[in-house]
Amino acid sequence: MQANTYPLSQILLPDRRYLIPTFQRDYEWTRDGQWELLFEDLAATADRLIDVRTSGATDSALLTKEASVSPHFLGAIVVASVLSPTGGITLRSVIDGQQRLTTTQLLVRGVLDVLTAEGSLKQHQLREMLFNKEYLVVTNEEKFKLWPRRNDRLVWPSAISDAIPTYEDSDHLYLQARSFFATKTLEYVVDNEAVDPLRVDALADALSTLFKLVVIDLEDNDDAQVIFEVLNGRQTPLSAIDLVKNLLFLRGELAAADVETLYDRYWAHFDETWWKEEVGRGHAQRGRRDVLLSVWLTAELGKEASVGHLYAEARAYLNDGPTTEEVLQSLAKYSTAYEAIYGHISVAEGEIQNAYERIRNLDIATAVPLLAWLRTVPLDQLASADHVRAVRAIESWALRRAFLGLQTRGYGAHLTRVLNDAKRAIDADTDVADAIIDSLQRGALAWPTDRDVVAAFRDNRFYGTIGQPRIALLLSAIDARLRETDPHQPSANIDYSKLQVEHVMPQSWETNWPVLENGRPGMEDDTDPTWLNASDERNRAVNRLGNLTLVTGSFNGHLSNDAWSVKRTEFAKQNTLVINFAVANSDSWDEGRISARAFELATVATDIWLSADALRA
Repeated sequence: MQANTYPLSQILLPDRRYLIPTFQRDYEWTRDGQWELLFEDLAATADRLIDVRTSGATDSALLTKEASVSPHFLGAIVVASVLSPTGGITLRSVIDGQQRLTTTQLLVRGVLDVLTAEGSLKQHQLREMLFNKEYLVVTNEEKFKLWPRRNDRLVWPSAISDAIPTYEDSDHLYLQARSFFATKTLEYVVDNEAVDPLRVDALADALSTLFKLVVIDLEDNDDAQVIFEVLNGRQTPLSAIDLVKNLLFLRGELAAADVETLYDRYWAHFDETWWKEEVGRGHAQRGRRDVLLSVWLTAELGKEASVGHLYAEARAYLNDGPTTEEVLQSLAKYSTAYEAIYGHISVAEGEIQNAYERIRNLDIATAVPLLAWLRTVPLDQLASADHVRAVRAIESWALRRAFLGLQTRGYGAHLTRVLNDAKRAIDADTDVADAIIDSLQRGALAWPTDRDVVAAFRDNRFYGTIGQPRIALLLSAIDARLRETDPHQPSANIDYSKLQVEHVMPQSWETNWPVLENGRPGMEDDTDPTWLNASDERNRAVNRLGNLTLVTGSFNGHLSNDAWSVKRTEFAKQNTLVINFAVANSDSWDEGRISARAFELATVATDIWLSADALRA
């Protein structure tokens, strides 16, 4: 990255074209908002220069005084190089600062109108700040130093060309700005009802030499996304997807593509509110479109995309040769897949829809590139049934690990490797679902077996270790499966999100749930090793999965710590949930019953989330 402060003459005199990407926002600067202040700054700078030139100093003393005149800083613009023909005019894409740079050009034009009318020799330098040399120009548009976004290109020649247009209040802002700056220039240079050549020269010199811009010129390996975030103190980060959009459509234009048709066909839907929403939490919060960009890059490149460097990675990928339309087609396919995975559009297969919902609820975002890629594979390469098997495999692997409390570190790399294995299966014309199933089992992030699930449900502490939303998801899925497989149960539309996790045996069990010794309640005795061991085991048992269930809002929470004889009646009222039938029908509730129920729950869970062997074709 090269970041330097230059006077306008050094920025605008070289033969160069500054291109405003087609679909950047409208030109919005106005007289009251920016033009008035900008010209006041120019006039004040010219006044400082006049003070020096009328001070009586001459020769080197005058030059020294002029060198000490305070310049005016216009701010910064960020530009990036664009591939251009060898020997042609150098191209720069304006990443940030289009309003500032466009207004500066219109200011130069307005001042130039007056200088031309007055026959000032300074007009020639200012004119070269607007137009490239004629012998370098191949097409008419190449003569302009700045070329605005597509919607404004019809009016730009009138706004910048030498012919002075007639003005009306309803004219485009470009024309209004030119007229305003010309009017203000004439007012400034007239003194005692006559044009003062000293004021003319001072205004022209202040504009070309004392008006300065910071130009951040990105080199090929620079990341505009990161630089912009740093410049803005990470308060308003520049969207990586917007940077990619600018680059894509600018390249499309230079390749003479019909960018407006491409935009309407492949990009317009990104303007919808849903796509502009922020997702994630804290430092991980990003716009949905940037998340999609990460998903797309990971799937296309077969390696984890860096969220903080998406633009740089996308630009490197684009430099490898895909056309604008090819990239847009691919992004559009992945956007449709992303919408399906995140529930924005419906999914035909119920099993896949359920899997997506559960993966979303567990926030396993690292699985999304693989899931999205699967949705882009044609039916002749991945049959619908195999697609279902592949998604169920990803869900089973991820959820079994989640319910066992296993680490998630390394998921991104692991699932990217699975994605690459699936791509190789496509190339080799072998079973994609089986390739995913086999790949998920390899490496350190194992796929828990049925035996692992049973042991964890029986022995692991769930409450306080596994988050309550995950416990609720697990128990909700089990209840739905029990209802689905019981022919005596009517269908029901249960809103599981409104249920809460409840301990069957309360955590505060000491008063009404005494430890049994030889079938009889034992006396609490902190000196008795037998009682202490039994007490410790009970404290472990109450937080295991077999002792946890779901209850509706009608459950009387005041009875939670009551004896089983009282609490059992309350569970019997929870007849909306099949998962509570066996609980209400139990004559007693102790460690043995908790362990038995854990096995029952594990049996249903391993039927919902199948083992690798059960899913293999």
